[in-house]
Amino acid sequence: MLSNKETVILKSTLEEVADAQKSNLLQRDAGLKRQQLETLPQLSSHALIISGVRRCGKSTLLHQWLKLRYKDAFYLNFEDPRLYEMELNDFTRLDEIIRENEYKTLFFDEIQVVGGWERYVRQKLDEGLKLVITGSSASLLSRELGTKLTGRYILKELFPFSWNEYCEFRSPERTAQSLAAYMQTGGFPEYVKTENDDILHQLFEDILLRDIAVRYGVRDVKTLQRLALYLVSNVGNLVTGNRLKSLFGIGATSTVMEYFSHLEQTWLFHFIPKFSYSARKQSINPRKVYAIDTGLVNVNSKSFSGDSGRILENLVFLHLRRSFHEICYFSEKGECDFVVLDKNQPVKIVQVCQELTPDNLDRELNGLFEALEFFNMDEGFIVTQNQTDLFERDGRRAVVVPCYRFFG
Repeated sequence: MLSNKETVILKSTLEEVADAQKSNLLQRDAGLKRQQLETLPQLSSHALIISGVRRCGKSTLLHQWLKLRYKDAFYLNFEDPRLYEMELNDFTRLDEIIRENEYKTLFFDEIQVVGGWERYVRQKLDEGLKLVITGSSASLLSRELGTKLTGRYILKELFPFSWNEYCEFRSPERTAQSLAAYMQTGGFPEYVKTENDDILHQLFEDILLRDIAVRYGVRDVKTLQRLALYLVSNVGNLVTGNRLKSLFGIGATSTVMEYFSHLEQTWLFHFIPKFSYSARKQSINPRKVYAIDTGLVNVNSKSFSGDSGRILENLVFLHLRRSFHEICYFSEKGECDFVVLDKNQPVKIVQVCQELTPDNLDRELNGLFEALEFFNMDEGFIVTQNQTDLFERDGRRAVVVPCYRFFG
């Protein structure tokens, strides 16, 4: 049955797009081998979902895996302009192509742009096909997948280049100087190659306009942009919906929290809560904001000249977030930047300080040791730019380590 829309995508168009895309993919240089390539599971009856912020290298990872293991797979990137009008009914012509060519493995890039895509994916899994899917929206991981693909998917997140990937790409020695360069450029692959600021300006705008305003129907785009610029200029700081509601003249705190959710859904920002055993207290306490990439912060914020301490803190957060989903900050008498949890159990406690000095030493140590005592842990870390030291108190240890060694 044909859709009521004016434009139907022809089967010949789908074939032409798919052939051109795959040919282009296989001829292209695969680029730096991403670390996640080693950890991707064998495809089975579950769809493999690779999700992450726009332009972080998802298509490249797909490209590398396709060349390595699945050269005979069917590949289609749904963000191709020729497919802008694609709707769920158009999948019937896609089915014909898959059946006629007897494809057993499907690679779908940015499929979330087609409404109802999850029903089609479920159908293909039920037919015994193997699927790999990428997407730039974290809603891929929640609403759609939670309702339609429960128990039928494996999730892998992809971030911009890690410190180790950056070093492999740039081939610098792992020193404080190369870390300073990484802090400045961040890890978006295209920007690391070119250091053209326009790339990160445009990326910031694309996420706000295409991934948030259009997708979620945000009408007051100017306020969304102003809020995002404020947040990118305040990474490592505490934020609350109430305060930002007043600051930007937004009608309700719930609207600010909705914006926060959209910004997190697209991976542009992460908001970490204060540790509390009470879920209600966690929800009402101020949150700390961190950006997906330090290069994105440096290019889009004018307030960071000389404030490399918070950039370092953001970098440490991203390093921890690559391996763990549950991260809080601790604040009682003193404050500790990161409490990392796994299945609700603390596994790592980390303080970040660009440079320990006689003026800040007691504050940094007190915050860390208070957190260690609270969680009954023996050892924590103070991550610095370029210092090494060791402090002990009441049988507990504070290991001072340079950031480039902490990253391993």
